[in-house]
Amino acid sequence: MQKHINLKHVALLLGLLMPAVWSGAHNISSMDGYSHIMIKEGNVQGAPKGSSIQASIYGHTLTVSFTENLGQVAVEITTATGSYVQADSVITPNGLQFYIPLTGDYIVTFTLPNGDEYYGEFTITD
Repeated sequence: MQKHINLKHVALLLGLLMPAVWSGAHNISSMDGYSHIMIKEGNVQGAPKGSSIQASIYGHTLTVSFTENLGQVAVEITTATGSYVQADSVITPNGLQFYIPLTGDYIVTFTLPNGDEYYGEFTITD
């Protein structure tokens, strides 16, 4: 009888936790105001390196960091319609920060020295 009750508790606990875990995994916003930008593969010929690029947006500031040495990475910010965006940038010890003055939908593209491309989409709302 005791094992049967424990099994019920475990099943109930899993039933309550799984929706919370699933919804948390799909949520790209965090409570501190930062929004993580999902990096997607564009044109990749070599070994995938997208997991080595971390990007987030906080207000009008785009922060990019690299978790491994990828060489000289070209970073380009465009509007969702493809227009080049003029943004102020600052080099940090392991990445870059960009200030984007206008609201809207944007795409950040990363081109590695070997020609591999990765990109992320984000929105600035205020």
